[in-house]
Amino acid sequence: MGDILRAWDAAVGPEIARNAQPARFQRDGTLVVHAKDAVWAFELGHRAAEIRARLPDQPALKFVPGPLPEPGYEPPQATPQGSPPITLEATAKAREIASAVEDPELRDLIYRAIRSSLG
Repeated sequence: MGDILRAWDAAVGPEIARNAQPARFQRDGTLVVHAKDAVWAFELGHRAAEIRARLPDQPALKFVPGPLPEPGYEPPQATPQGSPPITLEATAKAREIASAVEDPELRDLIYRAIRSSLG
């Protein structure tokens, strides 16, 4: 999605970029683009082949009315902080839940999964 977002404004131009933004990918690989309203979605649907040819990997496009980011919005940058530390409460809760399992190997796997999930 990052490549699409970086290429979007140049691929569609400033007018379309103000009124339509990529939102998500569907399971089949189609890029869903939120448009300002149904009129924009309809009009952009007619230009889908042209826009698709300008995007990385040329995904199929689906234009739908939907929320757009506020002008000037910059999404927060991801930081490589890793997972938060697992608390003693989470560890105790995971042991308690897993204790009902009789098989020691399975119990350990379940304990570690629950502990990670609660952490």
